[in-house]
Amino acid sequence: MAPLPHSGHPAVEAYLTEGYDRVVGMSSRFAAAVCARLLRLQTEEGVAGPIAEIGAFEGRFFIALAHALEPGEIALGIDIFEWPNPQVQDRFEANCQRHGIGPERRITIKADAGAMSPVELIGHAGGEKLRFIHIDGEHSRAALSKDLTLATACLAEGGLIVLDDMLHPGYPTLMVAVQEYLSANSGIVPLCIIDRETIVGATKFVLCQRDWFERYQAAMLTVFKEQIWPLGADFEPHWCLVLSLDTRLAEIT
Repeated sequence: MAPLPHSGHPAVEAYLTEGYDRVVGMSSRFAAAVCARLLRLQTEEGVAGPIAEIGAFEGRFFIALAHALEPGEIALGIDIFEWPNPQVQDRFEANCQRHGIGPERRITIKADAGAMSPVELIGHAGGEKLRFIHIDGEHSRAALSKDLTLATACLAEGGLIVLDDMLHPGYPTLMVAVQEYLSANSGIVPLCIIDRETIVGATKFVLCQRDWFERYQAAMLTVFKEQIWPLGADFEPHWCLVLSLDTRLAEIT
């Protein structure tokens, strides 16, 4: 098995080691470490600004992302905060506070992202476009399509969009929405696939602007060299990296 990649942030490492499993959620530690390292890579490439998570739930993944930000950058947590009960927002706020993400570092937005306009979302971010958007909202084709449209309109130059629960056996039609989106948005391409850790810590797709693909990939070949599955992913005709804790190829005899 490949080692967990280093996130590049001491605060993220401490949270992944000591706090991650204490927050209710379904995102994998592997994906959190990869996404935190991608945020650091953005910083190294001169990409700065706020980030957002659509579907923040109780904050497990959100806290890891927020710890990866630079001083003065803000994380937006967007959720309807009604499932499994309305107290989930209180738990989100308490988890953030307990694990070092105070009110000065986050903005909690109780809203349906699917009904939000780009102007409204950018307004919540202080008028800045977003450099990183994690989409983990309602798992339906229609909702994902709306979230992708919103994210694309709010994405900063060099920004990344991360899609949760891709290829999950419980949500097989989400891939249809992704394919339709990629066909309609030629300026956006898959940057990498983050392999599943368990059935609940499921696969994520990372998307970027086409003009940034080679730039990011060149750095990722070094940063994630121990987690790269050799064959990669074929999006016909686009090819991208697959990052996994299990980089073996099948034995052919």
